[in-house]
Amino acid sequence: ARCQCKQVPRERRNCGYPGISAAECRKAGCCFNASVPGVPWCFAPKAKKVRKVCPNDAPIRINCGFPGITAQECERKGCCFRAYPAGVPWCFYHRMMEE
Repeated sequence: ARCQCKQVPRERRNCGYPGISAAECRKAGCCFNASVPGVPWCFAPKAKKVRKVCPNDAPIRINCGFPGITAQECERKGCCFRAYPAGVPWCFYHRMMEE
């Protein structure tokens, strides 16, 4: 993603070799920016930021429990618990969302 390539030049970690082209750099999954001399032009992207969220959309819930599981048992398993609506899992897995 474009935002992963926005870095302070002095924090860039080299991802290429001298003379690498922008196309070769990007093909390797790296960022390319030749506007600052003296720092790597082909550099590793920042790690993606992800966070766990409990999905609000009941139909996409993936069951993490069993019938009759309590909120505490569910949360001890590291899952989400919402005792509504009827007919869908009340104990369900988190979804990972990119920030």
